[in-house]
Amino acid sequence: MRAVVQRVTSASVEVSGEVVGSIGRGLCVLVGVTNGDNLVAADKLASKLWNLRIFEDDRGLMNRSAAELGLPILVVSQFTLYADTSRGRRPSFVAAAAPEIAEPLVTRLVESLRSLGADVATGRFRAEMAVALVNDGPVTLVVEI
Repeated sequence: MRAVVQRVTSASVEVSGEVVGSIGRGLCVLVGVTNGDNLVAADKLASKLWNLRIFEDDRGLMNRSAAELGLPILVVSQFTLYADTSRGRRPSFVAAAAPEIAEPLVTRLVESLRSLGADVATGRFRAEMAVALVNDGPVTLVVEI
């Protein structure tokens, strides 16, 4: 699994003009699933995201996690994270898992985050989503499990 993790002051996702998920200060996570990913990977990614120390402490060092601060997470499925652009001008999505495989793993990631104590908002799987965010820092990381 691959995730683009953005520390945000706010983030939301709309489907057909309706806000389906939004958070204030926290993490906006775009998640891609590849062939071969499994429930163990989803659980490991959840733990990594929840405990990732990318928020400042009292000394201004990135030393605090969303878990420590009780911050929410917005999870948005993003199959295009597995685009292969190494050849030609049209990306190949062969490495992205089929929706039937990816959707249960994204659901498991969300469930696992919630079981760890996270307040999680989500996008809508297989929908045309408009994601809006205000990046804090800016802090943007790529996390792979």
